[in-house]
Amino acid sequence: MSIKAANKDSDKLIHPIRTRVNKETYQRLERLLANSTCQSIGELARKLITREKINCTYRDITMNAPMEELTSIRKELKAIGININQITRTFNQEKTRENNRQQYVLQIADLYKKVDIKVERLLSLISQLTEKWLQR
Repeated sequence: MSIKAANKDSDKLIHPIRTRVNKETYQRLERLLANSTCQSIGELARKLITREKINCTYRDITMNAPMEELTSIRKELKAIGININQITRTFNQEKTRENNRQQYVLQIADLYKKVDIKVERLLSLISQLTEKWLQR
């Protein structure tokens, strides 16, 4: 809790406590701080002293590749959507020959085929992730 967030006088952090620790202890605190949601060593120390819950987050490095692929698929689907919107806008603005309009329809059909491939890969990734998450 920060000093600004304290509403009552009893909640304000007005009593300083200073201590020194050896290098090993400090490094252990830094590792704990890196994995926790605490913003500073002081906040971490306060939670340890008062025995408050410290929320720690751990990153599963085996998830890096699937997450990068999911991000890539998201970007590609967004680009395809933008292309479809541009073709649709041009299609609706052009009132001339029927052949040109058919060309736009074929372009959109090709883009939707790409979307179908990406969605299939996306569903495959999701099923793999689901299997991994449900194991625990």
